[in-house]
Amino acid sequence: STTPRPTSRPGGTRPVRRDEEVSSARIVATAISVADAEGLASVSMRRVAAELGMATMSMYRYVADKEDLLAQMMDAAFAEWPLPDDPPEGWRDRLEVAARTLWAMFRSHPWLAPALSVTRPQPVPHALPYTEWVLGSLDDLLDVQMIFTTHITLFNWVRATAINMESEAEAEALSGLDAEEWMDDQEPALRKILAAGRFPMFERLSREGYDFDLDGIFEFGLQRLLDGLAVFVGEAPR
Repeated sequence: STTPRPTSRPGGTRPVRRDEEVSSARIVATAISVADAEGLASVSMRRVAAELGMATMSMYRYVADKEDLLAQMMDAAFAEWPLPDDPPEGWRDRLEVAARTLWAMFRSHPWLAPALSVTRPQPVPHALPYTEWVLGSLDDLLDVQMIFTTHITLFNWVRATAINMESEAEAEALSGLDAEEWMDDQEPALRKILAAGRFPMFERLSREGYDFDLDGIFEFGLQRLLDGLAVFVGEAPR
């Protein structure tokens, strides 16, 4: 989880800034900083204004509302992670670059994955190069409808896996326990369930232990997804 950063000066409040010292970009960067440190739920017009030392109502000169602020935050996050100018050869290598760039972005900004929607996609200008990259990677291999389905499938795999980062950070903040400490706390209840001997494979796993690694799970799933796509387009999986 992300270590919270200080958001106010000890023993006092931030000085009020002159309007000319504030910009839309500064507001968005401040909102991102709060979201990175404390989660998206901590971002509000009032909170960002307080961080900048300005009146809440003054925020509306730069952003229409919280929804507009979030849209600008998402766009700024994508702008931080551009895809390379020179794509690698081959559709698979290109899709790996896209997926790993997206994963790194979600790692950097854990709030971003749950903020994005697959069913109601938001207009995020700096996300379009990612979409175009994936679509172009499969041109001439599949029809355009199937290419877009592949794009959604790949994007949603990365996003769905990354959502766990934000939910884990929230759970740790609420419980005061990290994931390993929480599992240790649940062990007596789990042993009681396994005592009847109905789940021998899970009991074996419990005895041997499992090194949970979200990055490893992401990479494993990515490769299996691409292996399946290789078969679909008539190539051998790696």
